[in-house]
Amino acid sequence: MFALDLEHRPTSFISSVQHRRNLRSYTALTMSTARGGQRAASQGGYQTGQRSRALLGFVLCGLTLLTFLCVSDARTPSHLLLLNLSLADLGVCSNAFIAAMSSFLRYWPYGPEGCQLHGFHGFVTALSSISTMAAIAWDRYSTHCCRARTRWSTAVFLCAWTWLSSAFWAAMPLLGWGRYDYEPLHSCCTLDYTQADGNFISFVLPMAFFNFVVPVFIMVTSYNAVERKFKRTGHKFRTSLPVLSLVLCWAPYAALCLFACVHNPLVIPAKFRMIPAVLAKTSPTVNALLYSLGGGGQGFRGSAWTLLTGAAKQPQTPEHSKDK
Repeated sequence: MFALDLEHRPTSFISSVQHRRNLRSYTALTMSTARGGQRAASQGGYQTGQRSRALLGFVLCGLTLLTFLCVSDARTPSHLLLLNLSLADLGVCSNAFIAAMSSFLRYWPYGPEGCQLHGFHGFVTALSSISTMAAIAWDRYSTHCCRARTRWSTAVFLCAWTWLSSAFWAAMPLLGWGRYDYEPLHSCCTLDYTQADGNFISFVLPMAFFNFVVPVFIMVTSYNAVERKFKRTGHKFRTSLPVLSLVLCWAPYAALCLFACVHNPLVIPAKFRMIPAVLAKTSPTVNALLYSLGGGGQGFRGSAWTLLTGAAKQPQTPEHSKDK
């Protein structure tokens, strides 16, 4: 009875109704375009950062690899652990480069199987990198505090153990314990922390304990023992940087996964949930500068300088000494 019949309404009323409808449609289209532009801008910035970090990590880790292979003085059991760290970090860089390419395309082009493979690859290289840092800390404790240099057999065993244990934990989501899925920007794949069910919690808690808490404990105790040793001899030796770099690069990601065990992680905006992944992808560059090419690897740094400049010092023979 009270139904509105637009055909019997004045022309001005019909025009105003159409105007309001057009205005609502325009507003909705503008908001959708703005959201799409913001997401494109976020993906563009993420892609640029990922590519830059991956290329820098490739260069620095590649220099470590070439130094070990080309300079004979660099081929020692302790430096084999540095080589293992560089190989793991090269894997992290290649994983980040794939993510940068898919971010450039604005979609994941490798399908569900590629997502699972990408998640496994990124997870195994990241866990191996963390475990190798703990092995390097133990090696330095053994060298400086126990005066026992690491043998080749021990170094090879430690390298093999880091990869085998990492492969075990990374393979579990492929077998149903845990799950790999897309990250918030859908440019790469990682452990799915959005499904915080019993399966995820039962996987992430022991995984975080054995692959983050235990390595941090080994590094803290080993470097503290080394620092006390040097203090007794009157030398100052800063041992906090390796632990600090590990915590800064990987603790945010571990905290995000643990937060997902007790609360819905989707309450955190997607761009903030990407910050732990961005920090984690900087670890290859930080590790190369700290362990191989920085003050933490003085002997290896000299070998790298020899490779770059060719200024190797030849040992003097008695005949050369007499000629001089």
